[in-house]
Amino acid sequence: MLPQDMTVIEISQPGGPEVLKPARRPMPQLGAGDVLIKVAVAGVNRPDIVQREGRYPPPPGASDIPGLEVAGEIVALGPDVTRWTLGDRVTALVTGGGYAEYCPAPAVQCLPVPNGLSLEEAAALPENWFTVWSNIVDRGQFKAGESILIHGGASGIGVAAIQLAKLLGASKIYATAGTDEKCRYCESIGAARGINYKTEDFPAAIAALTDNRGVDVVLDMVGGKYLPGNIKSLADAGRVVVIAIQGGAKGEADLGLLMRKRLTLTGSTLRPRPVAFKGEIAAALEAKVWPAIARGEIKAIIDSRYPLQEAAKAHARLDQGSHIGKVLLTV
Repeated sequence: MLPQDMTVIEISQPGGPEVLKPARRPMPQLGAGDVLIKVAVAGVNRPDIVQREGRYPPPPGASDIPGLEVAGEIVALGPDVTRWTLGDRVTALVTGGGYAEYCPAPAVQCLPVPNGLSLEEAAALPENWFTVWSNIVDRGQFKAGESILIHGGASGIGVAAIQLAKLLGASKIYATAGTDEKCRYCESIGAARGINYKTEDFPAAIAALTDNRGVDVVLDMVGGKYLPGNIKSLADAGRVVVIAIQGGAKGEADLGLLMRKRLTLTGSTLRPRPVAFKGEIAAALEAKVWPAIARGEIKAIIDSRYPLQEAAKAHARLDQGSHIGKVLLTV
């Protein structure tokens, strides 16, 4: 028998981590094609931080409760759900509502917990892997034998991107990070070279590492202030894929260089995309990535864990920027 209400974490007002407060809410209602997950673990992501600060409102129809990924057990099925059954252990991408004891999710955005993984490890997968697959493979058109520069290489997104590029057969993987320790960590999971952006000029480093050729793809979560360096770092016909704008929404680009080298500048956001689109990514991940996880070739890299009621501490950890991998909330 399911309870009538549940514990959630609310954003009491825009601000710092301290505005995250435990509260009680009614149990969510399921729509057609949805499942209800009893949450064991929820992932903490940069979009949660930006939403907490009041700069990233949920898309229409999404929960105002933060949290974009969960892992747990299916405890209820909405109409038209055929694949899943009660008791199945899944991990899921959601548009919000993850910081809670129960969370609804579209059935097509659920994936089975990979063989050999705990629910904690499974919760560290969806947001990062949906994002990197969509942007490296779909937007960036990355192919085996190409090279890539990944900014924020020690973040949750970064460690997933390094491992995905390795899985896809990258010729060389480079990553930027803010400490020498993080750079060495990036190298330990597949990067040929970690570049400390606080002590090195990354475009100059890429030029030296590639004999002035540049890389085929840049995955960028910094945005504006990195745009000139990203353009300089690309090889002919290279692609910059922007997935976040932590360094500003505006930047200057050398359009002459862009034309001469036939470059592509693109980007995307995942959260407002339709369920069917995210379902296609889920299917691709299950076919291409989940077997590699089950074989141990790809790791779910966890930085730290906090109880749900201590979500403020988890956000403070992310705000500090010293984490390597995923920060999680356990229910």
